[in-house]
Amino acid sequence: MDLSGILEDKPVKVSVPCRVDFGGTLDISTFYLPLAHLNPAGFNMAMDLRTKVTLSPYRPGRVKVSSKGFDTADFEQGTAPFDHPMGLMFACAQYVNAHGVHIHIDSASPPRSALGGSSSAAVAILAAIHAALGKPVEPAQIAWLAHYIESSVAGVPCGVQDQAAAAFGGAHLWAWKMGDCAPMFERFPVFDTDADRRDFGSHMRVAYCGIPHVSKDINSRWVTAFVQGKNRTVFAQIIELTRAFYTAIQSKAYAEAADLMIRETRLRLDMTPDVLDETGKKLFDAACDLYCGARFTGAGGGGCLWAVGGKKEIVSLTQSWQSILEPIPDAELLNTCIDPEGILIVRD
Repeated sequence: MDLSGILEDKPVKVSVPCRVDFGGTLDISTFYLPLAHLNPAGFNMAMDLRTKVTLSPYRPGRVKVSSKGFDTADFEQGTAPFDHPMGLMFACAQYVNAHGVHIHIDSASPPRSALGGSSSAAVAILAAIHAALGKPVEPAQIAWLAHYIESSVAGVPCGVQDQAAAAFGGAHLWAWKMGDCAPMFERFPVFDTDADRRDFGSHMRVAYCGIPHVSKDINSRWVTAFVQGKNRTVFAQIIELTRAFYTAIQSKAYAEAADLMIRETRLRLDMTPDVLDETGKKLFDAACDLYCGARFTGAGGGGCLWAVGGKKEIVSLTQSWQSILEPIPDAELLNTCIDPEGILIVRD
C-alpha cells in the first residue's frame, strides 16, 4: 500500500508514553498461562517521556525509518530484515504492506533504557498507520497487534505490558489471562483522582544508569528456567508481591510498598544476579539504606531503576542517587511523572 499520496494530504503524528513496572515477565504467556490458577498480574505506570512517531511521504516502493541513537535505515518494500536494529518498526509497516513512507521516531527517554521504548514505538507506528488509513484507533487492539508483531520477529517470548502502558497511559494493575478465544487483560486503575496521581510524583524517582540495556539474555534465562520447571514457586511469590504492591500504592502505604519492592528485587537477584549492573546495585543498596524501595525497569541488566518511598525518604534518596550518578557518563535522574494519556494523534 503506497502511503505517499495519503500522507501528502494527511501527515500524521502520534505519541505514546513509556513505562516503569513491577512484576514484569508475568505478562509473557509462558508464565501467565501455567500460573493462571494464581491470577497473575503486572503493575506499571506510564511515564511522560513520550515516544513521538511522524509518518511523512517518501519514495513509492521504499520504507525509511529514522530514530535517535540508531543509524537511519531505508529498504525496498518487503525486503527489510526483521533482525535489523529497527526490524520491529519495519515489521509494523509490513503488516499493511506499506511503502512510500518515512517513519521518524523521536523518543524522550534515553535509548535502550529499559522503559519499553521499542514496544512503545511499535504502538505509535501502528496507531499512526491506522489513523492515516482512516481506521479506528482502538487502544486494546493496537496493543495486542503490536505485541503479536513483536513476538513474531523477536526470536524470544515477549510480553504485552509495554504495549498496554503505551496504548492506555496512566497507572494500572494488569491481570493477564486467557479469554474465550485469545489472551486478554483486565486493567485496574491505581489512582482514584488526578490529585492522587499528581501527589504520587513526590513518592517516586526514576534513574538512568547510563548504560544501554538489552533484555533478551535475562528474559530468555527466566523463560528457559521456568520451562525447565525451575523458579516456579518464585514467580508465584512475585504474583503475590505484585498484587500487594498495587494495594499498598493505592492505600498510600509507601513504607509497605517500599518493602514489597525490595523483596521482589531480591527474588530477581537470587535468580539472575546480573539483573542489576554495578550502578544499579549501588542505587538499590542506597534505596534500602534510606528506607525506600528500588527496582530495575523491564528485564534489567542496565537501563533504569525506579524507587518508591515516603516524601522525606525520597528527598534523601534523590540526593544519594545524584551523588552516585554524577561521575557516570550519561547517567541521570530523569525528570518525569505519570502520564495519564496513552495514544495521542495529531494531524497537521
